[in-house]
Amino acid sequence: MIWYPYTQMKTMEMPYKIVNAEGVYLYTEEKKLIDSISSWWSVIHGYGHPELNEALISQANRFSHVMLGGLNHEPAERLSKKLEEFLPGDLNYTFFSDSGSVAVEVALKMALQYAMNRGESKRTMILALEHAYHGDTFKAMEAGDDEDYHFVLKAYGPSPHVVHIPTEIDALEDAFARYHDRLNCMLAEPLLQGAGGMRMYDISFLERARELCDQYGVLLIFDEVATGFGRTGHRFVADLVQPDILVLGKALTGGYLGHAVTVANQKVFDAFYSDDPSHALMHGPTFMGNPLACSVALRSISIFERENYIEKIRKIEEITRRELAGFFDPRIEEIRIMGACVCVEVKEEKILAGYQRFAYERGVFARPFLRYLYAMVPYIISEEELIRVLDTMKAWFRKK
Repeated sequence: MIWYPYTQMKTMEMPYKIVNAEGVYLYTEEKKLIDSISSWWSVIHGYGHPELNEALISQANRFSHVMLGGLNHEPAERLSKKLEEFLPGDLNYTFFSDSGSVAVEVALKMALQYAMNRGESKRTMILALEHAYHGDTFKAMEAGDDEDYHFVLKAYGPSPHVVHIPTEIDALEDAFARYHDRLNCMLAEPLLQGAGGMRMYDISFLERARELCDQYGVLLIFDEVATGFGRTGHRFVADLVQPDILVLGKALTGGYLGHAVTVANQKVFDAFYSDDPSHALMHGPTFMGNPLACSVALRSISIFERENYIEKIRKIEEITRRELAGFFDPRIEEIRIMGACVCVEVKEEKILAGYQRFAYERGVFARPFLRYLYAMVPYIISEEELIRVLDTMKAWFRKK
């Protein structure tokens, strides 16, 4: 029996069984559904993309996996080299893992060991954001700030190793004034906080964070698992403000395979590069650098560049703003739009009860959570298909 995520198994509705998928569409035995959330924000090229299929099959015909411990292979070498060229500044050192959550764990371990390797044993704390979500492994949960996902940590009580602040510059400056000599890193989902409620904030906060991290010798980590590859309207927020460590996942492989990277700059790498064996990073997921995942990621990045996806994302944002301009309902708290993300936050969670079935009947797959009705569509979506998603969202409020 499948144990499903984020749901009470005893009372849940049965999930929709998918029998095929192509382009922006998911197919059940009876319905054709536009996937408005890109399978948790990852399937940016849509389903069944012939080039991604070919990359996967071609590599599988050679070999599907070898470990990176004591071995190497061309797809991992090529992807590491491509990321070195593709990412801004000196984000040149790629550590592979098998999921975004694990990649965040690696980033936090890097930051802590960076301080320890430099003899800064007091730097054991993380500065993180309120409403943060970084995954469901334990250190990622500790750095997160959402009891709807992480209530299990109540068993441990408040962490003495994490400070959470709102995305306000005054709070940021106060936290550095209080804790700067004990912080090893600041961790943020830049500009767009996903599972914490699709919350959006201004780049000036991150610009000030970069200044303070430089001033006090604190590493800046961007969790761009959700925001990377264009979701905010930028290739990466790291193009605007460069972190010391960047975490990517989800769209890295176009949603084909679970894989992620933690990419460090020269300063971080140099703290581990030593004749001292104890300075090595002791981490190694079995499927890190999986050749299937690396091959499909390389082709995914190639498509992203060749097809000018940033222009596609600008068009998605333009259409979304146009279609929702002037839309109002007293049950709505706020409508937020950034890049290829739109969120309708309602005032009470019960207002969205039944929306998933409502959307299904109209040919749209959606999965609102708590008070947040949102869409993060595949970038290949047509204007007509996008309008259908947005019209379905508006129709929910007009029917009552």
